[in-house]
Amino acid sequence: MLQRFIAVDFETANADLASICQIGAVTFENRNVVEAWGSLINPEDYFDAMNVSIHGIEEGMVEHAPKFRDIFEPFATRLRGQIVVSHTSFDRTALAQVLGKYKLAEVECMWLDSARVVRRTWSEFARRGYGLGNVCDVLGIQFKHHDATEDARAAGEVLLRAIEISGLDIEGWLRRVKQPIDLSAGGHSGSISIGGNPDGPLAGEEILFTGALSITRREAAALAATLGCDVAASIKKTTTLLVVGDQDIRLLAGNEKSAKHRKAEELA
Repeated sequence: MLQRFIAVDFETANADLASICQIGAVTFENRNVVEAWGSLINPEDYFDAMNVSIHGIEEGMVEHAPKFRDIFEPFATRLRGQIVVSHTSFDRTALAQVLGKYKLAEVECMWLDSARVVRRTWSEFARRGYGLGNVCDVLGIQFKHHDATEDARAAGEVLLRAIEISGLDIEGWLRRVKQPIDLSAGGHSGSISIGGNPDGPLAGEEILFTGALSITRREAAALAATLGCDVAASIKKTTTLLVVGDQDIRLLAGNEKSAKHRKAEELA
């Protein structure tokens, strides 16, 4: 299966995230960079000294650079229908704000936050220290920080490291980042109770798991909750879905089905 994604990064002229002054987009296919594209942008806005001290881009450097609306179509063409990676939500928010500034159409794509990936891959970054510069220092990824194309490439390289370590592919990470950082935290794996996402397609359903699954019970519960299911710890009259995994015959006390399974049939 082709593993393809686009990593993006923006630098801004000031605290307004719509004041994009540099853009970078790096395309990865099967662990290789197949295109690196970037440009200075005239933000039609002022440059704050703090921002300049970070990225080194000054107003005079972008005087003759294209405005965002001028490069929007070639940029959006790269992103449409793709998995788009950015480190933290900064770049996704900046894009939304600059589209609003110029009254441009939303770019339909799937976003993946590499900072959320980092926090779920390396325990030392779970709560702090997951900024791109620090993560790359620890992982030995060389790049020129606060250059948009370089930052985009670095975010992509970080994701590739996480894929290698975790064994999850891109599609797996799109699901995993929606789940808790520590899937093993909390009670016994057989007694998990989680409220469902009220906007999920299965909102209103109450689900219960029994038996061994191909993933951990906590992973299954988190996925079900993301889809809208309330995850129950025990069978109840309100339970609407029962997921039956492989049963260990030694634990069935001579029965063909688990206690949860038999109780569900009684209540049906």
